[in-house]
Amino acid sequence: MDISANFAGFQDTVTEAQAKAKAAFEKSSVAFGEAGDFAKGNVEAVLESSKIFAEGLQGIGSELVAEGRSAFETFTGDIKELAAAKSPTDFFKLQGDILRKNFDSAVAYGSKNSEAALKLFSDTIAPISGRVSVAVEKARQVAA
Repeated sequence: MDISANFAGFQDTVTEAQAKAKAAFEKSSVAFGEAGDFAKGNVEAVLESSKIFAEGLQGIGSELVAEGRSAFETFTGDIKELAAAKSPTDFFKLQGDILRKNFDSAVAYGSKNSEAALKLFSDTIAPISGRVSVAVEKARQVAA
């Protein structure tokens, strides 16, 4: 048995193991750097999403106040009209008209608020959705 041949084979194995360890270390260092950048991007996306949500809620709140004011004015006008009715027939006709007008207004208001809430949700989730797309792309690259 030739000891120098075995030693050379051992040396080659150790050299190969060192090269693989060095490559793995370099690859993991790059991955940790990318993970840090990715985490930073995630935090930024959450902050942006929170900002969009807060601004949207503020806008919806302002609109609710304006709608409340308008509804009170409409209600006051309706009461004055009903009080000015000359006969029970006029009163019931006005009451029916007011009911129809208020129902139509409520339906329109509900539709408008549903659309605003849906838009706010969509706008709020957009930055986070973008980060999910980045994560999926990175996962595809790692898998390939």
